[in-house]
Amino acid sequence: MTGQALFLKINNLTNPIWLDKLAIFFAVYIGFLLLVFLGYLWFSRPASRRMVMVALIAAGIARLGITNIIRFFYPHPRPFDVMQVRQLIPENGSSFPSGHASFFFALSAAIYLYDRKLGWFFFVVSALMGVARVYVGVHWPLDILGGIAVGIITAILVNRIYKKIYDHL
Repeated sequence: MTGQALFLKINNLTNPIWLDKLAIFFAVYIGFLLLVFLGYLWFSRPASRRMVMVALIAAGIARLGITNIIRFFYPHPRPFDVMQVRQLIPENGSSFPSGHASFFFALSAAIYLYDRKLGWFFFVVSALMGVARVYVGVHWPLDILGGIAVGIITAILVNRIYKKIYDHL
């Protein structure tokens, strides 16, 4: 199955209004709740501060650094730029890799390295966000996979660097 065929399968799912609203919630708003939860961890569990800091650093590098560099050298049109799709939210710019996927999978992977149970929760929510962003018509499935790869690799590298620096202090 091609990426376009998979996109159309997801984007053209039977669309009862409740599913559209749920997809919009996951595509746009669930990330804010994850960040609020990280803030809660920061203030309520001082032992989690290192995990939260590494997660946010990795996510920032993945989204603001690596994703933007890839997009600069490899601009890729969004689905609604090349064909007629159900686009449920506004979006602009290049689509590959997904900035949301790179950011939230970097968070998820970094958290997983410190707390597997919590990391799995973040991975599941991030995966739902990725599928939702295809459903709402703003990303190709490959954009999400690219974002996942950028996020996870960045989190692993940032964690290794942080450990080397932290262990030498």
